[in-house]
Amino acid sequence: MDSKLRAELPDHDLLKLYEQMVLCREFEEACAEQYTKGHITGFLHLYSGQEAVAVGATAGLHKDDYILSAYREHPQAIVRGADPKRVMAELFGKATGLCKGKGGSMHLFAPELNFMGGYAIVGGQFPIAVGLAFAAKYRQEGRLVACFFGDGAVNQGTFHEALNWARVWELPVLFVCENNFYGIGTEVHRSSALADIHKRTCGYDIPSERVDGMDVIAVHETVKRGAEWVREQSRPYLIEAMTYRFRGHSMSDPAKYRSPAELEIWKARDPLPNFARRLVEEGIATAEGLKEMQATAQVEVQEAVKFAEESPWPEDSEVFNDIYV
Repeated sequence: MDSKLRAELPDHDLLKLYEQMVLCREFEEACAEQYTKGHITGFLHLYSGQEAVAVGATAGLHKDDYILSAYREHPQAIVRGADPKRVMAELFGKATGLCKGKGGSMHLFAPELNFMGGYAIVGGQFPIAVGLAFAAKYRQEGRLVACFFGDGAVNQGTFHEALNWARVWELPVLFVCENNFYGIGTEVHRSSALADIHKRTCGYDIPSERVDGMDVIAVHETVKRGAEWVREQSRPYLIEAMTYRFRGHSMSDPAKYRSPAELEIWKARDPLPNFARRLVEEGIATAEGLKEMQATAQVEVQEAVKFAEESPWPEDSEVFNDIYV
């Protein structure tokens, strides 16, 4: 976006966006380090590169709106308000974790923050998002459901079923596709007959648009506008955010299907340094001030790792708790 930042948000809010993106990046890079040390096991999908989507989108929503995501959801939970210490402890499988160590990386859940889960099953969040929206509308709560998903989920039957029922029942769902171009290692043009994902909603009479997912301000304004429309019309809307993950699909993926040249092109669009440059150029922050923000984020993440390392493992008896039939 070419508009001046102060025309979009107050200085405090602009700095908050940068602060959150830096915290998310530092958290994810620390997760990668802890994974290589064996402290985090299983699958680990990192969000580095996509921070502008989680931060910008969440800032455009109300705190009582529901948020659902997929398995690349650590930053989305943190931006929503989850304590980084408890998120890291969850990834370590510790009793102090967000879900008592029972969810792990792909299943963060914080209903007190209206963060209704990350889902390891591709497309698993769609029916739940529609159900939450149905309940919100039935109760006349005035809230909407923001459902985040990747481009790899749009060929699942649940995606089409969710769009259909959200439109038939006129439900307040804001679908947000984080299109990072790859479903694991398969490029979107090789897996989708129509790679322009936002255009798929035409079959369900749902309005949609595309946004630069590497620009936190563009994402914020687009999501805020889309959310207001959903709230006023009580109908679904879809936003396709064009973004890029700097790491492989998961920590076990060397990402050899992408060329070094492609990666460099997208790293030049890194949302953190580009937003930092604009903040400095427009006199909203100084380079020194932004470095201090990064240092603060690094300390916060180090404290989260220390907290996770020192936290106890769940008691054996915990295996019988939190079971629903």
